[in-house]
Amino acid sequence: MPEIKLTNVTKRWGKFFAVDHLDLDIEDNAFITLLGPSGCGKTTTLRMIAGLETPTSGQIKIGDRVVFDSDAGINIPANKRKVGFLFQNYALWPNMTVYQNISFGLSNMKEEMPTYDFEAKKCIDMIEALKNPKEMAKIIEECRDKTGGIETEKVYLKFIDTYTISRYTAKELFSMGLHESGDLVKAAKAKSESLAQQLKEMKASHEAKGETLNEDCAVVKDGRVVTSVRKLTREEIDLSVRRVSRIVKIGMFMDRYPAELSGGQQQRVAIARTLAPEPQVLFMDEPLSNLDAKLRLEMRYELQRLHLETGSTFVYVTHDQMEAMTLATKICLINNGVLQQYDEPLIVYNRPNNLFVADFVGNPSINFMEAKGIQRTDGKLEMKVLGGAYQAVFTPNEKFDLSKWFDERDTEDKRKAKELEAIRKDKKAVEKGNKDEAFQYRIDKVMENDFGVHEEPVITNEDFVLGIRPECIKIKDKGSIDGEIFGEMPTGMESTIKIAVDNFLLTGVVFGNTLYQIGSQKKFDIEGTYILLFDRKSGRCISAGSVEISKC
Repeated sequence: MPEIKLTNVTKRWGKFFAVDHLDLDIEDNAFITLLGPSGCGKTTTLRMIAGLETPTSGQIKIGDRVVFDSDAGINIPANKRKVGFLFQNYALWPNMTVYQNISFGLSNMKEEMPTYDFEAKKCIDMIEALKNPKEMAKIIEECRDKTGGIETEKVYLKFIDTYTISRYTAKELFSMGLHESGDLVKAAKAKSESLAQQLKEMKASHEAKGETLNEDCAVVKDGRVVTSVRKLTREEIDLSVRRVSRIVKIGMFMDRYPAELSGGQQQRVAIARTLAPEPQVLFMDEPLSNLDAKLRLEMRYELQRLHLETGSTFVYVTHDQMEAMTLATKICLINNGVLQQYDEPLIVYNRPNNLFVADFVGNPSINFMEAKGIQRTDGKLEMKVLGGAYQAVFTPNEKFDLSKWFDERDTEDKRKAKELEAIRKDKKAVEKGNKDEAFQYRIDKVMENDFGVHEEPVITNEDFVLGIRPECIKIKDKGSIDGEIFGEMPTGMESTIKIAVDNFLLTGVVFGNTLYQIGSQKKFDIEGTYILLFDRKSGRCISAGSVEISKC
């Protein structure tokens, strides 16, 4: 499967930038999730790669092939990019059976393909099946109904799955009537010898034309596989349909109509239809959003298995961060058309680039705690938190010079300011209407003081934000922080609790089936080595580490 490379890709409508100068490298056989809030540009990005949307500028490559380049005037249509697209709406034809829905696209394909001798392949498949006639007889006996009659459709299906053959070959295999023979082994041997003779004659016919057959029964001449522009034969179509139906486990539903299937079964049909043409890349736009919670969980496992079995590159759009975390090899998190972070799920969770990423990824959401302080000579930061009532000492996992970090931040901000100024001066450039604004993080409080007019605080280099994941809050009898249980949501395996510290609310996750009474007083500590330190001015993550909090 190919890798996908987006270089400086932009999509805008007027002054609205849906995707803003996106650079993205999607590796071969990756499972990438495009994650972000509604309207952030993730579906637009997906549609541009697939060819369903034309970028305003930039370049897109799939493998070694440039499928879009604004400067070179290249824009290969979607049907020529060899990609599969699974929509939020499954878009199954209601008047077609499952088999017809899957095979519909295959029957319309016409391109240069190898030339096969399907009669020879059929002989080889049947000879292989006849090597174990007792197994064939056993399969047929298992398909008898209550009256002793044979359910032929069931036999065909079992033959298809057991021997990996088409329905047409399965029918011919059954029509040999070996199960009605007195001497099963002798009859199978006779049939096998007859088929071997037919195969020998077919190969001789090819040799007379200066051709041979390779192991896949493709015609080879002068050392090369003979190709021609043609449509798929009914044998090829059936083999493809049966192949994908085995992958998604819907072989028994081939004669049903979509209305006779559950939501999960319909989705499997849509996936099978997308996989049937063997696309280079599979795109999925929130395919699980129409399913109930339990079925969504089951289908996540199915998609993981599907990714491993097919070896394809998956690009998956979702606004559900749990789906992104559990499915992806890498998460591409977008906000307002701008790439925020592109990393492995646990890196995004443990080391987010900024406050937005930290807030968006994680369920329950991360706790933010404003802090004010300075870096000590030993590299630790000494700060006041929770309204100044507590003192915190932050120990970074890796030593760093805070003053140097601030210098690099200011240099980067000046560079971006110059770029924006250059855009404003360039008459051809379009200024972004949906401007990028600093993320407004939320501090949970018992009583919100939103009355009256508040002046914006003056932010200095002594202002920080601590990011504390809910699992880092540990209730202990000898904890250093005094709190009151403000709310509790037990789920059996764990409980999500809200703890009030004066007027501040913190969310914690406590594992086990312990019940906490609302209003009860509890002590707790904040533990873990992935407490996050953010620069309040820029919102960027400075470091991860541990923190010790004590009352002033």
